[in-house]
Amino acid sequence: MSAGQSGRGVRRAAADRLRVAGVASPERDADLLLAHLLGVPLGRLSLVEEVAAEQQEAYDALVARRAAREPLQHLTGTAAFRHVELAVGPGVFVPRPETELLAGWAIEQAQALAGREGSRPPVVVDLCTGSGAVARAVADEVPHARVHAVELDPDAHAWAERNLAGTGVELRLGDMATELDELRGQVDVVVCNPPYIPLEAWESVAVEARDHDPHLALFSGDDGLDALRVLARRAAVLLRPGGVVGAEHADVQGESAPAVFVEAGGWVEVVDHCDLAGRPRYVTARLAPRATRPSASAVT
Repeated sequence: MSAGQSGRGVRRAAADRLRVAGVASPERDADLLLAHLLGVPLGRLSLVEEVAAEQQEAYDALVARRAAREPLQHLTGTAAFRHVELAVGPGVFVPRPETELLAGWAIEQAQALAGREGSRPPVVVDLCTGSGAVARAVADEVPHARVHAVELDPDAHAWAERNLAGTGVELRLGDMATELDELRGQVDVVVCNPPYIPLEAWESVAVEARDHDPHLALFSGDDGLDALRVLARRAAVLLRPGGVVGAEHADVQGESAPAVFVEAGGWVEVVDHCDLAGRPRYVTARLAPRATRPSASAVT
């Protein structure tokens, strides 16, 4: 890149390079990287007439890393999620836009409970919290909720700790199958974005995720449903009768994911939901009254 090149020309050249490298959104990524480097809002990037030589050099280095399929969010250090901004980087799963729908469902459930006259604060548990994205969004949009989050991986937990600092969310380092035992039968909403990729699907995973996201956050047994089975058992322990659970899944699991809850027993209103592109994306279910579900000892 030559000195004094126009901002538009720099962005166009970067987008072309990213497109050749197979990046899914080359123009937007090129713009976001330049806005990040220059410290300007994305909406004002068009006002940048010229990029100085030292800035061009730094930008070229960022574009090269993105062309090598390093996640965009690792380069900027942040990821937008609903109305909050999260710190992300190596060691934590980068939250995806599709998960905002699951978070929105959990928020709606908590808001409905919080809006009842004389009601207690809703209790929400986010299992497999990763960066803390869903827990942070719930705490942000339902400020009176009591929000708990659990993460197994120490590296991801450190990112969640950073993102949830000062939010009032209680964060635990531990296994979703055993943590928060003191909340048995007291939780209103359990939400989870578990790992759900089958081990055999390794080669089909996007390079950004396969090479940079923690594998603990991606893969879950031969059919991708092992973590969801654990969730179905654990949510039945944590939820009060009539409480609800929601979990993300792969778009090819629109039938198999709901079947996990049906086969587990004790769940009613098992419903699968699509994302904005019409693809199956997350399943929700309601815990049946105690008289119609397995005893706690059978699901621990």
